[in-house]
Amino acid sequence: MGNSNLAKAKNSKNDEFYTQYNDIEKEMNAYLEYNPNVFKNKTILCPCDDPEWSNFTKYFAQNFERFKLKKLISTSYAFTSKGCKGKYKVTIFERKNPKFDKKKVEIKGKHFTLNNDKTGDNIINIADLDYKYLEGDGDFRSEEVTKLMDEADIIITNPPFSLFREFLAWIMKANKQFVIIGNINAITYKEVFSLIKNNKMWLGNGFHAGNAYFSTPVGREYASGVYDEKTGLVKFRNVCWFSNLDHGRRHKKLSLMTIKDNLKYNKKMTGKKSYDNYDNYDAIEVSFTNAIPKDYNGVMGVPVSFLDKYNPEQFQVLKCSAYSDPKSFGSGALYVNGKKQYARILIEPKKNKREKVMKEK
Repeated sequence: MGNSNLAKAKNSKNDEFYTQYNDIEKEMNAYLEYNPNVFKNKTILCPCDDPEWSNFTKYFAQNFERFKLKKLISTSYAFTSKGCKGKYKVTIFERKNPKFDKKKVEIKGKHFTLNNDKTGDNIINIADLDYKYLEGDGDFRSEEVTKLMDEADIIITNPPFSLFREFLAWIMKANKQFVIIGNINAITYKEVFSLIKNNKMWLGNGFHAGNAYFSTPVGREYASGVYDEKTGLVKFRNVCWFSNLDHGRRHKKLSLMTIKDNLKYNKKMTGKKSYDNYDNYDAIEVSFTNAIPKDYNGVMGVPVSFLDKYNPEQFQVLKCSAYSDPKSFGSGALYVNGKKQYARILIEPKKNKREKVMKEK
C-alpha cells in the first residue's frame, strides 16, 4: 500500500485526510516528556485545519491551560478551493454562530483563535474558540495566513500531501519550530534531506507500528483497498512526523551486534558470509537497520527508515543516494553486483573526542 495511495491523493489533489486525536496526543506527549514546558507561553498555529473535522485544534484547545499556552490560532481552507464535490454541509458550530454568513461559508477560509475565557466559566477550552472569515480562501501561502504564522512560535498540522515541499519551505523561510506530517519518502527530496543532514529537522516520535489511520470523506475513491468500512478510516504505512522539536527517543542509542554476530545470529543476514560492497561507492550495503554492525567504522548505506531510529550522537548522516550527485554516484543510485538498490542513506559512526585525538596524534 503506502506509496500508491499517497500518489493517488497527490495526483488528484485530494488532501482531505484528518489525523486521529490519539495519534496527535501520542506524538505531543513525546515532546512534553522530554521538555514539560515545550508549549508554555507559546502561540501555536494550526494551518490547513478545521476544528469541525480535524483534531489538532481540538487537542490544543482542550489542553490550553495544562500546557499554559499563550494563544492558539487555526486556519481552514475554503470548501470550493479544496475541489470538493457536492453541496457544502453547514455544521452546527457555524449555524449557531452569529458570525455565520451564507455567502462566505463556501468560498472563504476561516480564522479561529483561542486566548481567553469567553464563556465566563473560568476555564479556557474549546468552548471559547472564536472564528471569523478570512479575506481569502485560507491557502497557507496567502499573505494573511503568512502574517498569522509570523505571530506564531510553533506550527503544528497535517499539511496537504500534494503541497508538502511548499509547506515545509514556507515554515523554514520563517524559521519556525514545527511538528508536521508527511510522506516518509520526502526524506529523499534534496532540500528535505539537507535539513536532516544538517540537524535542522528530524523524524518525530512516530505512529504506532508505523501505521497511520486518517478519516476522510472520500476514502473509497482515493484509498481503495485500505478503507475500513466499519471505522471509516484510511490506512497509510509510509507517513511520519517531521519536527525540529526535540524528543527523548531521538537520543536513544541503537543496540547493535558485531559483524561476526550479525552474520551468525541475525536472521535477516541468513546465508551471507560477509556484507556486500557497492560497485560504485566505497561503502557497505546494510539492508536492515538492525543489521548495522557496531564494530564497523566506515561508511554504510542504510534504508531510509533508519532515520526513524537515528541518534545524532551515535551516527553521522552523509549523503542520500536518491538524487543525482556527480561527485559520488553519478547515476544517482547505488549498485551491488550490478543490481540497483533502493534509496539509501549513507552514514558512518560518530567518532568520540578521544578517538579523534588519538587519530590526529
